[in-house]
Amino acid sequence: MKEALKEKLKKNLFINGEWIPAEHYTPLDSPYNGECIAEVPSATVEEVERALQSAYEARKTMGSMPSHQRAAILENLVRLLDQRSEEAAQIIAMEAAKPLMTARGEVARTIQTYKFAAEEAKRIHGETIPVDAAPGGEGRIAYTVREPLGVIGAITPFNFPMNLVAHKVGPAIASGNTVILKPAEQTPLSAYFLAELLQEAGLPPGALNIVTGNGSLIGEKLVTDERVQKISFTGSPAVGKHIRSKAGLKRVTLELGSNAAVIVDKEVDLDKIISRCVSGAFAFQGQVCISLQRIYVHQEIYTAFVEKFVSAAQKLVIGDPLDSATDVSALISFRYVQRSLDWIEEAKQQGATIVMGGKAEGNILYPTVLLNVEPSLKVSCQEVFAPIVLINKFSSIDEAIELVNDSRYGLQAGIYTQNIQTALNATQQLHVGGVIVNDIPTFRLDHMPYGGVKESGIGREGVKYAIEEMTEQKLIVFNRT
Repeated sequence: MKEALKEKLKKNLFINGEWIPAEHYTPLDSPYNGECIAEVPSATVEEVERALQSAYEARKTMGSMPSHQRAAILENLVRLLDQRSEEAAQIIAMEAAKPLMTARGEVARTIQTYKFAAEEAKRIHGETIPVDAAPGGEGRIAYTVREPLGVIGAITPFNFPMNLVAHKVGPAIASGNTVILKPAEQTPLSAYFLAELLQEAGLPPGALNIVTGNGSLIGEKLVTDERVQKISFTGSPAVGKHIRSKAGLKRVTLELGSNAAVIVDKEVDLDKIISRCVSGAFAFQGQVCISLQRIYVHQEIYTAFVEKFVSAAQKLVIGDPLDSATDVSALISFRYVQRSLDWIEEAKQQGATIVMGGKAEGNILYPTVLLNVEPSLKVSCQEVFAPIVLINKFSSIDEAIELVNDSRYGLQAGIYTQNIQTALNATQQLHVGGVIVNDIPTFRLDHMPYGGVKESGIGREGVKYAIEEMTEQKLIVFNRT
């Protein structure tokens, strides 16, 4: 795969169905070993303008395309991606340092996401309105239809460079919109790979345009340009707030930060849940929006949980992301390693106990387990986005729920319990976008509604729900008299 990438070392912008040489290029280095793996375009404002105009002009073609044709294009994409799934996984592992087995899982999910998009393309419909239910409605027929917004600006992060792109591009195509995609600076190769496949799948020119480079320059242009009708952004709360302040009357979907937590009640069989909790905490080095960052365990089983968790975590294989045996590899950049080490040191100075990890080697931060962490410390109240998890004890479920809710974020939370009343109470009282009962908060399927409250963002993804936010409802009324 490395040789295959070298053959395509220089990528170009994808605009109006063509590969356009850029004015400027920048090297793309592997997070794992620092080797240059590609040269990618760094788009200028003029090049972004060209992509925007292309998307704007193509909106009529996509908007008038029958739903079965949009579905067929997505079905073709599914077939092509399935045929080249190993190549896709290798690209993700190379550019993001995502362990290969985890990358293969992302590709499988990406295929499912586009399958759902193809299916949902055929299910976009309105409803009839019983207008004669109100005086004055006699002799009239009313119904609604859903129409595409037009141009969707999609800004995506590095951590799921194929599937989080799919959650924006798939629904946009399914609903007849066009897209200008700005992928993360570290993971553009996955996006360009998608463009190759969609070109082969029959997507009309201009329906997808990809511009890479400086996030603030490109993002500012997309957010403020009146031709863009919606921004779909996944990233940091700071950038999300800036987007919302600049977007005016544009629609926005913002999937932002999280410090997801799980509650473990006292009757739970620990042997059944430990592997899930370890996976939730350390999969892809904790660089997952709903990575398990905080674990609250009932005091009666706390010691046993910690012992079993640490024992299982110590078996994780650390190394090269292109090795199928690897569980944990490098963080996306060294600055995140340094930030993590600073936060760990802060926790240690404030009385937390490091029972595992707490050290780094190059861009690899070793899986770290902290005990007795004060809620005000950064490793608890902010998003670590690293292989760090804290395990604290509680004495009552009410206390545990308060600890989970004591956060500026609210994406998803989990609770393990054998008590149905406890579970039902938790689903009502946890202030998050999704509550997962008897599983970790890291659980997600790609057709479920997904999004948060508080500083975790606004709007929902999940193909059907994204389509609703990428379409406008129009009312039609016929007077038959």
